Amino acid sequence: MILCIPTVLSPEVVGKVTSLLETARFVDGHVTASEHAKLVKKNLQLDESDARHAELSKIVTDAVSASPLFQLAVWPKSLQPFRFSRYETGMGYGQHVDDPLFEGTRSDVSMTVFLADPKSYDGGELVIDWGGSERAYKLGAGDMVVYPSTTLHRVETVTRGARLAAVSWSQSHIRDPARRELVFELDMARRSLFNREGKTVECDTVSKVLANLIRMWADT
Repeated sequence: MILCIPTVLSPEVVGKVTSLLETARFVDGHVTASEHAKLVKKNLQLDESDARHAELSKIVTDAVSASPLFQLAVWPKSLQPFRFSRYETGMGYGQHVDDPLFEGTRSDVSMTVFLADPKSYDGGELVIDWGGSERAYKLGAGDMVVYPSTTLHRVETVTRGARLAAVSWSQSHIRDPARRELVFELDMARRSLFNREGKTVECDTVSKVLANLIRMWADT
């Protein structure tokens, strides 16, 4: 499942993050790329030894973790510290798949939080290979897209301006992406049913099925 979550970061938080990034130290993105990714990765990345990195990562992590839709869609067991990337004119990130492990933690769900106004740059779309077809995403500042870490994806070359984004990876309590999507859709249907009709026999039955599916599939 690919899901766009709007306004994960409020305009005020986006302003604070981008202001801090203006004076932060960026380095070649190769420093965190795997052997094969180095061949296609061309961007700048906030130096993780920069004192502002921990502060910025916490700001974004707290905001993402507070999103009810993120919790429902991802079922996060753990969340990696966010990394901050900058793509200037001529930079992009070719087709790749994310690393399966980050510091010993499995990556199940990848996420990109867009930080720049999409009108301020050309190119820079996140393109995800989805079942043999491609889907392109270029969201507003503060919006986020989450998608399975198993997918091939790329960032198109920026041809004007600069693309700013924060990226991270989550290990999910529900490892299988198809099962995770079923849980999400059933939970959304249950909530809609409850909001419309209240606590009915049918709503209780759906709640029981949902709880037992999670019990069967949860990776604790």
